[in-house]
Amino acid sequence: MIVIRPTHGLAGMGLGQLWDYKELLYFLAWRDVKVRYKQTLLGVFWVVLQPVITVAIFTLIFGKLLKVPTGGVPYPVFLLAALLPWNYFASTLNRCCISLVNNANLITKVYFPRLVIPLSAALSGLVDFSVAFLVLLSFLIYFKIWPGIGILLVPALFAMVFLTAVGFGLWLSALNVRFRDVTYLIPFLIQIWMYATPIVYGSNLVPEGFRWIIAFNPMTGAVEGFRWAILGNHWTGETLGGLQFVISIFMVLIVTISGAMFFRSTERTFADII
Repeated sequence: MIVIRPTHGLAGMGLGQLWDYKELLYFLAWRDVKVRYKQTLLGVFWVVLQPVITVAIFTLIFGKLLKVPTGGVPYPVFLLAALLPWNYFASTLNRCCISLVNNANLITKVYFPRLVIPLSAALSGLVDFSVAFLVLLSFLIYFKIWPGIGILLVPALFAMVFLTAVGFGLWLSALNVRFRDVTYLIPFLIQIWMYATPIVYGSNLVPEGFRWIIAFNPMTGAVEGFRWAILGNHWTGETLGGLQFVISIFMVLIVTISGAMFFRSTERTFADII
């Protein structure tokens, strides 16, 4: 027997219910993967083409023409080490935003924790990330760059990216149920956000007195940390300081917790509005 009660505060997030519905979470995530590549000629190889083409274009513009400093690292590797977590974040944000609307028939017919839907959208991106990570490894081998012990921190840094994507995804998916304009806002938001994050450039191009400002962007700490962990001693450029990195982690926690609370406080109206 399932008892549905009103939710209040952190204790009412119902995170424990996610374990009870873990099979649903798995099947929704796997369904998203299959639908994404169904009836495509190249299938999952699109995940390889996207970063490779992006790296080629950005290398020409920012590496060759603008000569962005990379701390002694070849620009393609410098870029891809930051582009990999960013691509996962951007694609997850897009999928989370439209996930509730795309599953309107399911939401209006049966009860289950609504958190399952945006979480499944985030988990489905793990396949793309894994394939793209192999592309990054091939770049490292080609340019003879061997990561140091810092690569052990990659799972923790990816957790930052995952939580940031889920946190903002919960906010946007809930808002998109009521205001469908959010769907059209996301591409512009992601485009601006990308250039506000040190991806095509390093944080060393930002004056030191202003680096604490970009640290309030939670993706700044995740991207810079990922780049440092992958490139190791080969990268001689500056990165965020300890306090600035802590600020980014703190912002990740704020976004994730507030997103979960907002989602839970509004989910009771999803079936009526959607």
